[in-house]
Amino acid sequence: MSLSTFAHEVTDFVKEHQAWSPLIAGALAFGESFAILSLLIPATGALIAVGLLIAASDIPFVPVWIGAAVGAALGDWISYWIGLKLENAAHKVWPLSRYPQMIERGEEFFKRWGIWSVFIGRFFGPVRAVIPLIAGTFEMPFVAFQIANWTSAFLWAFLLLAPGFAALKYLS
Repeated sequence: MSLSTFAHEVTDFVKEHQAWSPLIAGALAFGESFAILSLLIPATGALIAVGLLIAASDIPFVPVWIGAAVGAALGDWISYWIGLKLENAAHKVWPLSRYPQMIERGEEFFKRWGIWSVFIGRFFGPVRAVIPLIAGTFEMPFVAFQIANWTSAFLWAFLLLAPGFAALKYLS
């Protein structure tokens, strides 16, 4: 399925089930943030499309934004926990085992930026999928991880949803 087809199907589903839009945005963001699912679910485009849709309908922005942010933070939190538990064996787990260069880039990114890698990494697709997992394998302090995780999740969700919402709501 192509990215545009996926985004179109998601927005059609959200149109039909508007009351579920915060939960749908949360599930998309979770899939985009969870270490293994993010390799399989192209949710960024769908979340941008949802931003356009909520502006074109009566769906309130804030609940969808909160849903997406919570989903993203939970995806990273679980990825961090998996990294803590699997330690160095994480790179042997499918589908990560098929992308060893992604793990290597993520480790280099983490070593370079430290605590900031969790915050910054959320905004860069190639490392977004593995930074929380690597933060766990390197045993990043839990509180520091969660501060970077939750603040970046809210900013990331806002930056994905707001442009389409603002463009349709305020420029038309």
